[in-house]
Amino acid sequence: MLSKEERKERNTMFWDAFRKEMRKTPSSTGRNIDWINYPSQVKDVYIRMETSGNKACFCIDIQPKNDGIRAIIYEQMTELKRLLESEMGEATWNEFDRVFTGRNVSRISWCKEDLNFYQDEDLSEIRAFFKEKLISFDRFYQEYKDILLALVQ
Repeated sequence: MLSKEERKERNTMFWDAFRKEMRKTPSSTGRNIDWINYPSQVKDVYIRMETSGNKACFCIDIQPKNDGIRAIIYEQMTELKRLLESEMGEATWNEFDRVFTGRNVSRISWCKEDLNFYQDEDLSEIRAFFKEKLISFDRFYQEYKDILLALVQ
């Protein structure tokens, strides 16, 4: 079992290396972006990458303060489900995934099981998984972002 400091150091090393690797990859628009903090431009929609002792997940979290707005954005995403999944593969769709800081969160996620963040031999596969999902999401997002942006304006 790693200490808190060792986990923090491992996290820092992993995400710094991943950021450096992704810096070389332009967006589908040809521009450089901060892949780790993907700029969705849709208020209260976040792109998250999570990893643990047993899996790695790429997630789209929808978490506006207003549940009605969250429901509309989630519904619009379900309308785009076929297009999104044709680009990124089959996802898990949870309209009520959890509560985060008092807000209901809807989550669309792609997870790869049996990857352990604490095993050195799995780190390259975790990076490859995140890279693939980010690039796929970017292609989808750049094509359909106007639909999502129109919803929250």
